[in-house]
Amino acid sequence: MRRLLPSVGTGLVLVLALSACSLLDRVRDIAAPPSTPSVSASETPPEGMDGTERFYAQTLTWSDCSGGQCATLTVPVDYAQPDGATIDLAVLKVPATSRNRLGSLVVNPGGPGGSGVDYARYAASGGVVSAAVHRRYDVVGFDPRGVGRSAPITCLTDEQLDAWLAQDPTPDTSAEVVASGEQARAFADACRATGNPLLGHVSTRDAAKDMDILRSRLGDAKLTYLGKSYGTYLGAVYAGLFPTHVGRMVLDGALDPRLTSEQINLGQAVGFERATRAWAAECAASGSCPLGGDTDTVMAGLADFLYQLDSAPLTRTGDPSVPALTEGWASYGVAAAMYDQGMWDALTQAQAAAKRGDGGPLLDLADRYADRSPGGGYQGNLMQVIYAVNCLDKPESADLGERVAQAERLTAQAPLWGRFLAWGSLACGDWPQPGGTPPPEPTAITAAGSGPIVVIGTTRDPATPYEWAQGLAEQLENGTLISFDGDGHTAYLRSNTCVDSAVDAWYLEGTVPKADLRC
Repeated sequence: MRRLLPSVGTGLVLVLALSACSLLDRVRDIAAPPSTPSVSASETPPEGMDGTERFYAQTLTWSDCSGGQCATLTVPVDYAQPDGATIDLAVLKVPATSRNRLGSLVVNPGGPGGSGVDYARYAASGGVVSAAVHRRYDVVGFDPRGVGRSAPITCLTDEQLDAWLAQDPTPDTSAEVVASGEQARAFADACRATGNPLLGHVSTRDAAKDMDILRSRLGDAKLTYLGKSYGTYLGAVYAGLFPTHVGRMVLDGALDPRLTSEQINLGQAVGFERATRAWAAECAASGSCPLGGDTDTVMAGLADFLYQLDSAPLTRTGDPSVPALTEGWASYGVAAAMYDQGMWDALTQAQAAAKRGDGGPLLDLADRYADRSPGGGYQGNLMQVIYAVNCLDKPESADLGERVAQAERLTAQAPLWGRFLAWGSLACGDWPQPGGTPPPEPTAITAAGSGPIVVIGTTRDPATPYEWAQGLAEQLENGTLISFDGDGHTAYLRSNTCVDSAVDAWYLEGTVPKADLRC
């Protein structure tokens, strides 16, 4: 599950602030400094968190840093042995500007592997929540365990990761299938060889437990939260573990916890197929599409282009560290553009360049997807830790015959993206599991006893299909769904006043969106 950060990476997010305060409120805000939270010396750990008293008693020490105030939160490596080794999680707070502060709003941009610290930094410029919401809340981001600045998990060098992303993502011969199996095992073995004890303890369940300790140390009785993409799964798992600690929670671009790994692969394959057809229709309608004059012709042209790259990569990229645009790199470039329709024109131009033998523009899009710097080097460890988390969350098979069969099943419903998504999670079949115990089977999350939880789904979302949001809202005991009829990944702060107004009213006034709100 990938979450591209348009607010950070492309600057496409528009801020539509609500005028939630009166002029008198604004004058009062200017006249007095923001209030500061009163944090209790300690909090009794909730059920299921035995032995964690010292973590719920710690004090966060804040210091000025780039974009806000920084602190570290100490948590156990293994919650089954809370007296054992610990790690420090990086936390960043952008303080509220109003003296009528409502509390802290914890944010997660997705991934798994997205940096909450980097995401929260954009709160002051309106890239995370509306200006009205930020006035009343400290916006807090943290790098989950294994991510970014929080004991990051890395198994491959930058050069090895380049090769991993360049590999054939759609094996269609016996030799290519065998090669894919060997590459997947090599990745898992590289992680196993690090001997990192944290490798077996970066599941979403572990991160949710960390988030409850963070909530406590921020001084909030309940967690106010914004999760996007994978961040919705983190929020849902939190709600299932700590339902009475759920405050004003928004899950945007939702994942259905009941889904198996194959069902997730299928959902994303269909979602990306749907989004790519929408781009193809717009490209064809422009009258100057480099791949054809109607939707089906454009889709066929794109499929042919990717297939040709399998055996004949483009050798002009402008990046000496990636001298050839392979099918793998090109596929990531196309996928990146599906996250936001504002990038569709860039994809069309990249296809035109590729027709001229220039793979540079498509590689630029792929770099955005991979959080990679042009010319080489990665800005974070997202493209490695994403496997570490996903492989602990969902059971997978290493059987190559089963993977071939899955690819056929997915391709029947998503001709362009089915094989790509089916093979993308193969590494998890050989992943080192703690104690040799396989991940738990997927199950519904009801969060019985929680307050209202707002779920948002976008009808043509490629990465988290709308049906997943429907499923999550339905299984939550107190879920309510906002449906956004639109393109791209996630909805809040993507220039839709209907969605933005409903979310802001929930955060600022506690007003639950009306049932089955459609925007």
